[in-house]
Amino acid sequence: MSDWQWRLPAPFTMTIGVAEQDVDRLGHANNTIYLQWMEEISWAHIESVGLTWELQEELGRAMAIVRTEIDYKAAALAGDELILGTWLIEFDGKLRSGRLFQLVRPSDGRTLVEAESRHVCIDTATQRPARIPQPMADLLKKASHDQ
Repeated sequence: MSDWQWRLPAPFTMTIGVAEQDVDRLGHANNTIYLQWMEEISWAHIESVGLTWELQEELGRAMAIVRTEIDYKAAALAGDELILGTWLIEFDGKLRSGRLFQLVRPSDGRTLVEAESRHVCIDTATQRPARIPQPMADLLKKASHDQ
């Protein structure tokens, strides 16, 4: 049983162990490692519903991040065991989606980070915004918290 509350029900989660190389001069996890963890869980989440990179290459489409906001609430330290949760939100079925993140430390029940990212579908050849093809839309809808 957890001492924290998830921002939304039923997150897709990933367990993280904070390594010595993740820690910066201030003695806590460097701000760039949080972005790496968010990218890792995002890929794992969409791949869990079948939206693999191979399929995105075949379709010539991918979701590109256009904005990320991170609120650092408490520091992660070397040796911490964390759980990162994510939800795909605000999927419009055509071009845009959003993603929420919450990083918790179960040992003390603290939420360390809350973040949000915004995504736009792009044509991988031109790198320009493009409509999400139906097979991709169906899988993103399956992964979406709003479904």
